[in-house]
Amino acid sequence: MAESRRRLAFGSVAELYDRARPSYPPELVDDVLAFAGVAAGDPALEVGAGTGKATVLFASRGLRIVALEPSAEMASVARSNLAGYENVSIEQVGFEGWRPQATFKLLLSAQAWHWVSRDVRYTRARAILADGGALAVFWNRPRWDANPLRAELAETYRRSAPALGADTVGPGPMDPGARPAAWWEDWSRDLQGAPGFEPPEHRSYAWSQQYTSDEYVTLLQTHSDHIVLPDEQRHALFGAVARMIERHGGAFTLEYETALWLARAAVGSGLPAG
Repeated sequence: MAESRRRLAFGSVAELYDRARPSYPPELVDDVLAFAGVAAGDPALEVGAGTGKATVLFASRGLRIVALEPSAEMASVARSNLAGYENVSIEQVGFEGWRPQATFKLLLSAQAWHWVSRDVRYTRARAILADGGALAVFWNRPRWDANPLRAELAETYRRSAPALGADTVGPGPMDPGARPAAWWEDWSRDLQGAPGFEPPEHRSYAWSQQYTSDEYVTLLQTHSDHIVLPDEQRHALFGAVARMIERHGGAFTLEYETALWLARAAVGSGLPAG
């Protein structure tokens, strides 16, 4: 129940999510298209489209995209963002309950694959992909190990929001090796045993973004573990974080890594989608 609540919590901040969340490196899009061997006019399925951050990048390359998003509010923002793309269809449904009418050459999921039920995520993906089709899953991950505010920010979290855990420091864990969030996992291991897929490939892309205290608190408001905090604790945390950043000049630069995993559907291993 708690995981389901967090999965749909983004709908309550859909407009904010669209404004605050970063997009993805264009080099990633190039690599996904090359790995999948797809071009304008080819069919692709997106799982967990959110407000269309990644959808826009791939739609602008001419792919015919069916984008699935379980939150009505997030899907509504995505439809607005993709209004100019006739090659995109957005369906308000979760991947687990969706019934495909055809196979696809590419299945992509940005910042969402960890929300799909582990019991069915790969069997359904393989059933929906054509032989040789590609699965591409990716996440933006802040690099707290390189940030000078890490220790002070972690202490702020320990004092103001102990329910989030001792390793939390903003979006993402302070020490991913200790107790990683699901989206911080090494997805190589998860994909390595996926039925019907060849061994995965992992690629990463480094970039950075500067945040003022207000911008950073706005970003925090779009993360599900923060959204579901009790109101009083959430407001106290955001105030403490903002004051801490103000003490350091009112802004800071956050290093990011976008982590991408690619896997090809093995020929002759497809299963009925059900």
